[in-house]
Amino acid sequence: MKRMIYTIGETVYDIIFENGSILAGKPGGSMLNASVTLGRMGYPVTFISELGKDDLGNLIHVFLGENDVVTDYIDRFDEGTTPVALAFLDRNKNARYSFLKHYPDKRLQQPFPKVNENDIVLFGSFFSLSQPVRMKVINFVKDAKSAGAMIVYDPNIRRPHQNEVPALLPMIAENFSLADIVRASREDFETMFGKRNPEEAFEIVHKYSDAAVIFTRDDQPVVLAAGNFRKEYNVPQVQVISTIGAGDTFNAAVAMSLTDLQMTSEKLKKASSGQWDEIIENGIRLSQQVCLTFDNYIGTGAGNV
Repeated sequence: MKRMIYTIGETVYDIIFENGSILAGKPGGSMLNASVTLGRMGYPVTFISELGKDDLGNLIHVFLGENDVVTDYIDRFDEGTTPVALAFLDRNKNARYSFLKHYPDKRLQQPFPKVNENDIVLFGSFFSLSQPVRMKVINFVKDAKSAGAMIVYDPNIRRPHQNEVPALLPMIAENFSLADIVRASREDFETMFGKRNPEEAFEIVHKYSDAAVIFTRDDQPVVLAAGNFRKEYNVPQVQVISTIGAGDTFNAAVAMSLTDLQMTSEKLKKASSGQWDEIIENGIRLSQQVCLTFDNYIGTGAGNV
């Protein structure tokens, strides 16, 4: 089965700090991170985003091409600058962010690709809820859904947006309703709904959607809810350098596994325990590899899943 993986989301340049020192600078953004992992692993991936026509934007654009990410649908804007994210690592190697953004008034002016049946779309983060781009993002996802594509949604809502959550909930619910798979973290549900328990998270999503839910929680077991099927997956302990990009790489691993298993939306509803084991265990393994470095994505030469 020939299929393309499409990712749609923000692009930033991450500058990573720890204990007051700059440790690394990397192209970032949740869907960019997933795209680079997909490209490095040899999967066909098209990234839909926006970049300034500045030095930083040029650097990121070249980087994406070097990592086999299709960049035909990235808007290169003249007014404004490529966003910068200042990521401050805490003692648990989780990042607190401060963003420097200057976008043009009109955004995502590029044409969008035509998605085909059984293609895979990854979307999420605050980008999918931001008013200046929301309608274009959600119309793309709806069109992809109507065409028969598989949809993977990662809310990726962090605490700086917590005060905005009440106004965002109808959009979050709509995103849930479009998804075949929701891959969300404990922090997401705590920020959005004040819930930390997997069963409470599953109940919330299933108010709006019959999507399978993959609930991740740092080094604690990953919990899956797919229909009436429930399973926990242990997470091996590793020496974490940085968690930036770990969830994004988990999302990439889900898309890779769906591709390798030739999974469709209908087949996903009947997926076996063994098939889910492959999807989740690949996600755990690859996301942990990312935690071992200051890269936001899997290392080069990692090979296929």
